[in-house]
Amino acid sequence: MRHVPCLRGGRERGVGALTTAVARHYAAAVPESDSSLIVRAATTSDIRDIRELVSPLADRRILLQKEAVAYYEATPDFVVAERGGRVVGAGAVHVLWEDLAEIRTLAVADEELGRGVGSAILEALLAKGRALGVRRLFCLTFETGFFERHGFSAIEGQAVSPEVYAELLRSYDEGVAEFLDLERVKPNTLGNTRMLRIL
Repeated sequence: MRHVPCLRGGRERGVGALTTAVARHYAAAVPESDSSLIVRAATTSDIRDIRELVSPLADRRILLQKEAVAYYEATPDFVVAERGGRVVGAGAVHVLWEDLAEIRTLAVADEELGRGVGSAILEALLAKGRALGVRRLFCLTFETGFFERHGFSAIEGQAVSPEVYAELLRSYDEGVAEFLDLERVKPNTLGNTRMLRIL
C-alpha cells in the first residue's frame, strides 16, 4: 500500500448530527463514473483496517503509527473509502482551534492509487470541516502536488496568532505539537511541507 498522506488523528463532539449532515456531501465527493466507491463516516470496526493502511507507511516513515487506543479515540474524526466491502482508504479531520482544523492520516491502498480515492476522501473531509464551522484547513504532508490540486498552498511560519499559539501549547496532542513545529517533534515532521486551505 501507498498513500496520499497527512498525519495523525483526534476527537470531536456532536458526531451523530454532524455525520448525518456531512453524509449528504459524500456522494458528491465520489467520481460519478465510479459508483463502486463509497465514502462514509468511520466506525470502530474500521479501525483495524485503518491501522493496516497506515502500517506500511509508518514503516517507511511517511505517516506516524499510533497506539490502537489513539485511533479508537479518533474514530469520529475519520472517514473511510470502501470498495466491494473492503476499506481502501481513510482520512481524518481534527479541530485545532475555533476556525482551524487539520487533515490527518490520509492513506490509500497502493492498488487504488490514481482511481480518485484520495480525492474523494479529501472532498469528504473538506465537507466535514465546513460542517464543523472551521474556515481554514492545515496539512503537514509529503504529497504537495495532490494537496495543491485541491486548493492547499504551502505556508511558512505559524498559521495562528501568538495568543492562539500560547493556548495550543497547552494541548497534549502530538499532532498539535507538529502543527506548532515544536522542537521535540522535529523528527516526525522532517521533509514534510506545511500547507493551508481557506474554505
